[in-house]
Amino acid sequence: MRPSTPLKGIALMLAAMAILPGIDVLAKFLGQEGVPVMQIVWARLTFGALLALPFAARHTGLGGLIPDQPGIHTLRASLLMAATFFFFCALKYLPIADALAIFFVQPLVLTALSPLILKETVGPRRWAAVCVGFVGTLIIIRPGITAINPGSLFALAAGTSLALYFLLTRRISGRTKAIVTTFHTNALGCLLASVLVIFVWQTPTLSQWGQFLALAAIANVGHYFIVRAYDHAEASLLAPLAYTEMVTSTLMGLIFFGDFPDEWTFLGVAILIACAIYISTRGQKTPA
Repeated sequence: MRPSTPLKGIALMLAAMAILPGIDVLAKFLGQEGVPVMQIVWARLTFGALLALPFAARHTGLGGLIPDQPGIHTLRASLLMAATFFFFCALKYLPIADALAIFFVQPLVLTALSPLILKETVGPRRWAAVCVGFVGTLIIIRPGITAINPGSLFALAAGTSLALYFLLTRRISGRTKAIVTTFHTNALGCLLASVLVIFVWQTPTLSQWGQFLALAAIANVGHYFIVRAYDHAEASLLAPLAYTEMVTSTLMGLIFFGDFPDEWTFLGVAILIACAIYISTRGQKTPA
């Protein structure tokens, strides 16, 4: 039986969203230096597994490092690897805040799919908020008004992949320690990425190795917080809180790259955030 402590889940999710944009900054820097996207993904997963290993082993011993549900964990790792790859590709074409604004389709997808996959109740008012949120996404992308940027499609693919990853996270949450789940995801993702990275490998510089390590450390802490959050609250409640990442990503994009979203992006994000707040508050009350 999972503990019902939604406030703790909300706090953990907000903490994760505050630090995770640091991954995007490092990935964009590495991409500008010509490092292949798959190699950045490989580094994020490989170093993530190595950093999580001693903490996971302390909880379970070496024997417990083998996942009890290898199929689900492998699928989660594949979805996280896909989401990371697509989003890092998006960063090659878009500023961080713009890519993240489109990527925010994932909480809407998660809320929409949670009744089908998790059997959680989402009432008609929250369904309406999801639909309005998708309108906000269309305002950001503006299909038919401006040429479709390839980065927009990559960001949409990343958001959808991560929504499915979060759904599976909720299904297995509470069954083992969060750090062990984090290790399983990174380790299996590392195995998958190690096969693909062979075809694009470039020898990194010492500075790039350092950026790989920092990127993985931020990712591990952020996703540890996410897994812990899902131990305490349901998916449809936590999903909208991912929008708070927009604040940190906008600041980081401005500080490190001089990027700032245009007025249409802000309008779309405002609609998304309004929907997020509504879905969140309805989730704490009734299934309406």
